[in-house]
Amino acid sequence: MARDLKYTRNIGIAAHIDAGKTTTTERILFYTGVNHKIGETHEGSSTMDWMEQEAERGITITSAATTCTWQFPTENGKPTADAKGYHFNIIDTPGHVDFTVEVNRSLRVLDGLVFLFSAVDGVEPQSETNWRLADNYKVPRIGFVNKMDRQGANFLAVCQQVKDMLKSNAVPIVLNIGDEADFKGIVDLVKNRAIVWHDENHGSTFDVVDIPEDLKEEARELRGKLIEEVAAYDENLLEKYMEDEDSITEEEVHAALRAAVMDMSIIPMVCGSSFKNKGVQFLLDAVCRYLPSPVDRENIIGTNPDTGEEISRKPDASAPFSALAFKIATDPFVGRLAFFRAYSGHLDAGSYVLNNRSGKKERISRIYQMHSNKQNPIEYIEAGDIGAAVGFKDIKTGDTLSDEKHPIVLESMDFPDPVIGIAVEPKTKADVDKLGMALAKLAEEDPTFTVKTDEASGQTVISGMGELHLDIIVDRLKREFKVEVNQGQPQVEYKEALTATADHREVYKKQSGGRGKFADIVFTMEPADEGVTGLQFESIIKGGNVPKEFVPSVEKGFKEAMKNGPLAGYEMDSMKITLKDGSFHPVDSDQLSFELAAKMGYKAAAKAARAVIMEPMMKLEVLTPEENMGDIVGDLNRRRGQVNDMSDRAGSKVVKAIVPLSEMFGYVTSLRTLSSGRATSTMEFSHYAETPSNIAEEVIANAKG
Repeated sequence: MARDLKYTRNIGIAAHIDAGKTTTTERILFYTGVNHKIGETHEGSSTMDWMEQEAERGITITSAATTCTWQFPTENGKPTADAKGYHFNIIDTPGHVDFTVEVNRSLRVLDGLVFLFSAVDGVEPQSETNWRLADNYKVPRIGFVNKMDRQGANFLAVCQQVKDMLKSNAVPIVLNIGDEADFKGIVDLVKNRAIVWHDENHGSTFDVVDIPEDLKEEARELRGKLIEEVAAYDENLLEKYMEDEDSITEEEVHAALRAAVMDMSIIPMVCGSSFKNKGVQFLLDAVCRYLPSPVDRENIIGTNPDTGEEISRKPDASAPFSALAFKIATDPFVGRLAFFRAYSGHLDAGSYVLNNRSGKKERISRIYQMHSNKQNPIEYIEAGDIGAAVGFKDIKTGDTLSDEKHPIVLESMDFPDPVIGIAVEPKTKADVDKLGMALAKLAEEDPTFTVKTDEASGQTVISGMGELHLDIIVDRLKREFKVEVNQGQPQVEYKEALTATADHREVYKKQSGGRGKFADIVFTMEPADEGVTGLQFESIIKGGNVPKEFVPSVEKGFKEAMKNGPLAGYEMDSMKITLKDGSFHPVDSDQLSFELAAKMGYKAAAKAARAVIMEPMMKLEVLTPEENMGDIVGDLNRRRGQVNDMSDRAGSKVVKAIVPLSEMFGYVTSLRTLSSGRATSTMEFSHYAETPSNIAEEVIANAKG
């Protein structure tokens, strides 16, 4: 059945850990009739957190996708006669910083976002990170202030924080009636009336009432601000506003708000308590009303892999097919699943698509509509929809799938490098092969998880975004793949970098009866230009001193060499090589000789180019009672931390600092000791910085030891 794309919403739910994302998604599934029983995160029975580890820890680890339908518009809680069924694809993303990759890849394919804030805690560190990601991908959003029933809840204070801390134009479109235990309804500022929920039957029914007397003045003031913001955005309304503010109709406010949300000029703020089933239907109405459908978003821009020119595809089922694979998962029943978002065209199950990365054809044998970890098979998928495919041989996260005759490459996704590693080995010899296969599957699912073999010790080292990330991986090895492993101490993933410029000549000669080997290169080695990663290679050789066919071999040699830094064998992220001159032997020179000359030249010149060890620096935020603040700051100074901000939040002190990861192992335990268990912290990767020389010497000694 062909659906009108106008009534499709691809939305995500994102927030800091513990703001209630999964609970909100559970309520949405209940109200839209997908679930007849409400699942609870704290009981480990929620639909979206289907992994055992998620149920145990009460956190979301993988982003789960689900589909549901909501009838809109509604009047007094019932669909009106002309209500349409709005089709929602919802992605519930994790809040924990170790799983940022899941948020990153979900935002890339969504059209709109419901951003949750806790009414008690307001804007938290992960809210800031996810907000920045949403800004990068230009995703329009609605703010939902959850947990209004909790002690200390303050809706308008959170709206102000969103304005100040996230530098965004947050405009309340509701006002809460009561808060904490007395939270019982909201004033709808657009319709200028109030709704009060019934406590029985899951809050799905309510009374429409006049605005309570004690809130009339505040509601009038907030409505005035809302109309002012809308009029400032829409010039036509501005004239009306100047003449008579009350002449602006409800429909005009909705239309202008919708346009402003898509333009990211206004973030409408609503509130509720998902746990107490309050405010979720109002949120669903707001999603239908203000967030864009696939048709409202601009055409997707890509490049033609053959000519490199820019091409665009419009969200239309009759256009050539194009889609982006944003996640690979392994399912015990159907095998490998590729989640993808179709941007244009139509794809039938059983047909072929072109994978533009590998240039190979892939057969998509079956297509599923996802509901958490269950799949409903569908016959085809069309522009604007999200589905999962099985039956393919080689699809990775970020691959573009398209019509074979109309290739296109969509912009892929950037993922941060892992910062922490541990050595693992199977407990029994019999599990060696099983471990290799299991790690390969997990690395394919998660681009921020890498596996490599340490050449010196022969150990398998797995790396990820944090200690929790690696814990979950080891746990999954045991449960899903039945492989028990012994693990070493966590190790920091250092890198190496150049800080100066060096000129070098490398001559490689080998004579051993018959044909010898010969290569001679003159080059300059220096740090890469700002913002460039990888090898920046340029050849300025005049004449034929080094024949053209050998230049790619020189480049290849340097590229390979960067994997092992000259100091301690850590990877070098970027450098610039300018090949200036050289010479060759008509008989003895070949491609391998020049590649080896480059590798040897790299080792020799890197010392002169003053290579240094770089360490990952983490952004740390500690929430602590005031009396423990001195001890905590003193402890951070001992850990080479730089405190860069101290402020107040919800009656506690907030300490923000930049700290080297190598000093932070076991920090949570010592923080508990310092604060008698009252302080909490969150930590995320910030950047790489040069390691002080005394510590760099230790790192080098350990690497060689």
